[in-house]
Amino acid sequence: MTTSDQEPTMTKTIRGKVHGKIIELAEELGMPEGQEVEISVRLVPSIKATRTGEGLLLSEGALADDPCWDAIMEEVHQD
Repeated sequence: MTTSDQEPTMTKTIRGKVHGKIIELAEELGMPEGQEVEISVRLVPSIKATRTGEGLLLSEGALADDPCWDAIMEEVHQD
């Protein structure tokens, strides 16, 4: 089989939360509905803030991909 005959591959790391047999992903995969995937699961340890202000650092970038956040912050700035 040549490279052009092979199906495209994609590897992506996304966090999620387990709810019984369902894993709720923190973001969209960008794949069509019904697409078969193979999943590897790794436990993510809980991270807790231990010093003042550390919680802010842990949340850094959490809203970077939120399309509404810039408008919200602009409204806060204008007020």
